[in-house]
Amino acid sequence: EHKFGTTEIPEQPERVVTIGFSEQDPVLALGVKPVAVREWFGNQPYAVWPWAQDELGDATPQVLVMPYGELDFETIAALRPDVIIATHSGITEDEYTRLSQIAPTVAQSGDYPDFGMPWQEQTRVIGRALGREAVAEERIAQVEAAIAEAASAHAEFAGATIAWASPSGDGQFWAVGPNTPPMRFLISLGFVVPDDLAKVVGDLDSAQISKEQINLLDTDVLIMQTDTPEQRSAIEADPLYQQLRVSREGRTIFFERSDDPIYGALSFSTVLSLPYLVERLVPLLAAAVDGDPSTEATS
Repeated sequence: EHKFGTTEIPEQPERVVTIGFSEQDPVLALGVKPVAVREWFGNQPYAVWPWAQDELGDATPQVLVMPYGELDFETIAALRPDVIIATHSGITEDEYTRLSQIAPTVAQSGDYPDFGMPWQEQTRVIGRALGREAVAEERIAQVEAAIAEAASAHAEFAGATIAWASPSGDGQFWAVGPNTPPMRFLISLGFVVPDDLAKVVGDLDSAQISKEQINLLDTDVLIMQTDTPEQRSAIEADPLYQQLRVSREGRTIFFERSDDPIYGALSFSTVLSLPYLVERLVPLLAAAVDGDPSTEATS
């Protein structure tokens, strides 16, 4: 079952096409090599990031370059898929109908915002679609245990406030909401999203905040994504940012490139990328939350 109804898959599929932005990860985690995957960002080999390269092995899936809202139905049909995985795609009902004419299509859940399906649920749904439920549960349990261990090892995370933002021009920022896989991961470590910030974002995956609202980002830890070192420097030179405690106490984790693997892993927040985050992002979170500017908290 999903947002647009129920999909029946008559037999275990062999030719799997993923047309969402991160589904290659759970598919690979379940031991299936997709014949095609969709490029999101980062220009990684075969649209597969470092944390999933071992699972990809020597497979060479076709990379579908399709911006959001621009599905290439002809190319998808030519791939002759047995199933189309679209759990993190944000497809519309019309798009779902057209895709279903090509092959059984598994869309996003209707229980969450389009890009807010928890990683556990996405892994389970894909596991059912591929006939690999047991493997899905095993992988979920392993990742949940790793996250719980990290949270237990860092009691300082419990109750600490956190925000994730990126500049949108004219001193404004996009802030990521709590109903997204990346923020759910951070919350599972013990962090909390301030109520005022959560109210601004609401049920959306992100919302724009004005420069006059920059105090919403004055959290115990702030993750800031910029596109270039120069963009980071501009933020750090902004008097409004400088007045924030998160700035004065060195509590900001900056990502300066969209191809930064840690930033990519957080954006994906999948069954494969989360262990990568436990290993590489958690130390940065610890360095940021201590409020000591001398501890480096930059990727």
